[in-house]
Amino acid sequence: MDKATIAPPKIIQAITDTGGICIYDQDGNMIVPKKTARTQVQSLVNVFLPAGYPYTVSDDYTSYQVYDSLQAFFSTIAGLLSSRAVLQGMGVGDAASSATAAVLLTVFQESTGRLATILFAHRYGRAIEPECKFYRYLADIVNDSAMFLDILSPALPFYPKVLALCAAGILRALCGVSGGAAKAALSAHFARNGNLAELNAKDGSQETVISLVGMLAGSLFVHFVHSREAVMAWMVVLITLHLWTNYQAVSAVQLNTLNAQRLTIILDEFYCGSGAILRPNQVAAKENILNWVGPAIHFADCLPECSEVEGVNLEDFVDVGYVIVDGKKGKKIFLKDRPYHPAFLLLGDPLDPVIAWIEAYAGVRLSEENDMWQRLLDAGWKLHTSSLETGPAIRVIFNDSKNNPV
Repeated sequence: MDKATIAPPKIIQAITDTGGICIYDQDGNMIVPKKTARTQVQSLVNVFLPAGYPYTVSDDYTSYQVYDSLQAFFSTIAGLLSSRAVLQGMGVGDAASSATAAVLLTVFQESTGRLATILFAHRYGRAIEPECKFYRYLADIVNDSAMFLDILSPALPFYPKVLALCAAGILRALCGVSGGAAKAALSAHFARNGNLAELNAKDGSQETVISLVGMLAGSLFVHFVHSREAVMAWMVVLITLHLWTNYQAVSAVQLNTLNAQRLTIILDEFYCGSGAILRPNQVAAKENILNWVGPAIHFADCLPECSEVEGVNLEDFVDVGYVIVDGKKGKKIFLKDRPYHPAFLLLGDPLDPVIAWIEAYAGVRLSEENDMWQRLLDAGWKLHTSSLETGPAIRVIFNDSKNNPV
């Protein structure tokens, strides 16, 4: 057949990143599908979801967002009631109150809160990402505690009122640091297509809508709920719902990084249970968000004291990247300062913290050839992202009998 008689290719279909399909006829004209109520609702929903949803987010994104939206709704209503109490406590509506005193009280409250922000970030900043589920839930606990202090403040004398409002400011500051950092870690987990920035932007849109709806509902509460008993009763109900939905939200998250609790759950099942490597969703079902008590094992977070490691037979740890000593509070792990081990280059970062924790907990030293690493990878765990160290990173160097660093 003559090439001149062959018709050139024509566009027949186009697909948007939200799943919309457009068909073209033989002449290349767009065939616009008829809009239905379903398609219009879907178009509205797509405004608040990442492009390509659900394929560009993790499997646990939807369940987390549903509960997160509900907790934001209840928190907004409770926040309006507490805000009114703060204004009453500062003397709004009281002719005997001084505007200057209210401003000074606000300055004092903000100052203490910002100092608390700096101290909390310095002390716990490194622990937030490994334990982001705990700190995400902790943020709402301290924020709800601040709301209760706000509600109580109008009934207190002046000086106790100042202390209550300043304490509430400190708690809100802790909420801001803890919740903001934990939320960033969770967003990085949810993003699956290099869409972290867009996911955060869409999350902001969702929060805006939920806050607007919450403020509308809260306006009814503020209008009809006035007595101290009624306010306190509704605050108890709202905060209970808020904490419950928040707990469901963080429980739905299936993190695939190995922190102390998740690694301990895996080891218990592997060595004392079925012998299988649990997947992230299976471990998430066993995680304890608030009150997990781990084994007496911790990584060194301060410089070693004099003679702290002299009693240890260092020859047992010459060929590994760590030293385990028996300390006053259990086993302490000192990680060595050494270059990446060639056997682990394909896995990313060194596995020294993971190997050290396994030996300290299970008494088993895994070699580079052990198949457990591949089994962990096959189960969906990220080995190159260590979430075991939650304090300052301390690295030590030991000398052998020839004064060579090991």
